[in-house]
Amino acid sequence: MIAKSAIKTTELKTADAANDDAAQAAAAARRQKIRAIVQVVGMLPVLILICVAFDLATGKFLTARNIAIVAQQASINIVLGAGMTFVILTGGIDLAVGAVLAVSAVTAVALSTTGLAWAAIPLALLSGLILGALNGSLIAFFRLPPFIVTLGAMTAVRGLARLLGGDTTVFNADLPFAWIGNEYLFGVPWLVVIALAVIALSWFILRRTVLGVRIYGVGGNPDAARLSGIKVWAVLMFAYCASGVLAALGGVMSAARTYSANGAQLGTGYELDAIAAVILGGTSFVGGIGTIFGTLIGALIIAVLSNGLILMNVTEIWQLIIKGLVIVGAVALDRYRNKGSART
Repeated sequence: MIAKSAIKTTELKTADAANDDAAQAAAAARRQKIRAIVQVVGMLPVLILICVAFDLATGKFLTARNIAIVAQQASINIVLGAGMTFVILTGGIDLAVGAVLAVSAVTAVALSTTGLAWAAIPLALLSGLILGALNGSLIAFFRLPPFIVTLGAMTAVRGLARLLGGDTTVFNADLPFAWIGNEYLFGVPWLVVIALAVIALSWFILRRTVLGVRIYGVGGNPDAARLSGIKVWAVLMFAYCASGVLAALGGVMSAARTYSANGAQLGTGYELDAIAAVILGGTSFVGGIGTIFGTLIGALIIAVLSNGLILMNVTEIWQLIIKGLVIVGAVALDRYRNKGSART
């Protein structure tokens, strides 16, 4: 009788333990689901709140015309941010995108005034690819720190942009590709169409290809990725080449808007906007975590802030201060999101 009672007690304890394990597993699954939802939604609620706040403050923010202006203003940063997302996901950084943008813009406008006008855009994109490949080679093959490489490239490429443009503004009133910056496709500005196409292509690469898996793998743990057979150098080369090409595309878009390019001024500070967009969007500075949709939201937040502050007649000085605080806040947010991680 005592033996039967002991067996029954043991069975009850085993059942209770199993129930506890099941409850803990269910709670962990719920937490994981919540984290996934937060990662997908990201800063979207913040973007919506900022838009509503600016509309309440100005009464003219949420108009069709102003929304179109914001979208156009954000388009170039979206393209730069997409390239920066590839790089930061690998655990790197590209500080040269603003200077590469200037080189490609000067190249495109300068060639448009010659007999090679038909090749202006392809050669401008090629210039970005070459510069991105140079950065990638130094980082992938010589194991130099991405920050130092791209910081040096930022200065050198800026000088190259000024040299190509004769240290003056290059202008062409009959720019053959001006339609990119000034015309519409079914009522949507071509700048916005191009930006959304870049986001769609980037999403496909990151989420639907083996290359995308490898990019996340290299960013998460490059040593483990290398041991698993991933060619880390090839992934890094792709990331920096993609960043260079997309920066060059941003240069073509910028030149198309203004019919001109200035190697000394164009693209200055664009790298900070791109980095801020990526980090605001949830991509971690340490690599391996992030989404391209988040970068889109981050770029829109920055454009909305700039546009809203202008509508509120905030001076440029304060706009710069606020934008700087946003960048610092974005990095602080990244640190908070990754608190407890060994790599932070």
